[in-house]
Amino acid sequence: MSKEPRAVLLLLGLAIAGHAGRLLLARPDAPPGELLAVTAPGNAGPAGQRARSVRLARPLSPHETVDINLASAEEIARLPRIGMSLAKRIVADRSARGRFRGPGDLDRVPGVGSGLLAVLQGRVIYGGVGAEVPTPSNDANLSTPGAYAPSNPHGSRGPIDLNSASEADLLALPGIGPARARAILAYRRDKGSFAVVSDLGRVAGFGRSLVARLTPFLTAR
Repeated sequence: MSKEPRAVLLLLGLAIAGHAGRLLLARPDAPPGELLAVTAPGNAGPAGQRARSVRLARPLSPHETVDINLASAEEIARLPRIGMSLAKRIVADRSARGRFRGPGDLDRVPGVGSGLLAVLQGRVIYGGVGAEVPTPSNDANLSTPGAYAPSNPHGSRGPIDLNSASEADLLALPGIGPARARAILAYRRDKGSFAVVSDLGRVAGFGRSLVARLTPFLTAR
């Protein structure tokens, strides 16, 4: 027999052997070709992967929230105006610096600003940190992006008016020492009244994170 027929017979034999092996190893109810599909560890096969992909691609429903301290980057990326790149930065910051206690902490991540915090209000929760969860407010001055609801150190007095607060009133606020209290008074004396609470960011020594932290305790009448 010449070399060419022998090669054809050899290839035919290999094909038959391969088919027989698939028949022996496949489950009786398995669809053709399933043996060739590689399933990644930890998921439910192709159907599970498809279901997960569909869920992660679906935007949040109106009443659905994401726990920013527990969610994966894929889950965080479902939030409005957050892509996978920013979601990964959020997870990396959380791993390096610990849980986010509220919007003021989330603002430390590059790419998260006051506009995005406003969009995320009510869509994000901060698991494991008590009452520091974004909550809507009926006061227009308390709706500044970054507001959240920790306990009020002034009890039932309500928010402090930036335009009439004394130095002692300001010193009672979290994160305010004598220098910052006097800076507020000097700004008010030199520039006039605060139109809105977010104007506090114009005072020397007040960054966006601190303004977000103080917002629930302040008003500007």
